[in-house]
Amino acid sequence: MKKKQKINEKQNIPQVKVCGLTNQDEAAGCVSLGADAIGCVFFSKSPRNVSLSQAKKIVRALPSHVKAVGVFVNESFEEITRAVEHCGLHAVQLHGQEPPELTELLHQKGLTIIKALFMEKDPLLSKAADYRAAAYLVECGKGELPGGNAVSWAWEDAMEFGEKRPLILAGGLTPENISIAISSALPDAVDVSSGVESSPGRKDLDKVAAFIRSVKKCGMNKTIKKVF
Repeated sequence: MKKKQKINEKQNIPQVKVCGLTNQDEAAGCVSLGADAIGCVFFSKSPRNVSLSQAKKIVRALPSHVKAVGVFVNESFEEITRAVEHCGLHAVQLHGQEPPELTELLHQKGLTIIKALFMEKDPLLSKAADYRAAAYLVECGKGELPGGNAVSWAWEDAMEFGEKRPLILAGGLTPENISIAISSALPDAVDVSSGVESSPGRKDLDKVAAFIRSVKKCGMNKTIKKVF
């Protein structure tokens, strides 16, 4: 008689993107701890904004299996593609109110596109079909700046969306609450920034380690859609 298969063997673990890196040493540290993707923010109003030269150094510090994602807010096609080519980015995250036509143009360039959608501002989750994206980052949308603004929210509201489309969960995630967030939304990936920082743009690698350890304990009984 065959032994009953353990539940853990059926579980899948969300991928992890650590966003808002500002130097290559911390990026390499995040990778060594198990990050699947690293995000570089190209938005002048963000405290995590990086120059093209900074981003290029970060990307060069990453091994081939880790994806470098450029985060843009209402930026032009020309500026996005210039950053991609200069820095060697693997994917583009659009985190503003970009027109759907922009995703089409970027798709034609062969780029992997992540589109941010929000619970409380445009573009809402209901607009997902308007955008040609490989995955969708979902967060609440509160705060003055684009991004999670360290605000926790009702993560379970994103679960139904994630049943149909690749879901990256973001917004207010920390090592302390990530287990609850994952069990609430069942995302394919999670995105963390301020929740693992010592100050804006500076990652605390102890917090990153604690965050990733917690994620790896959160296997889910669903088939993960690989994002990165």
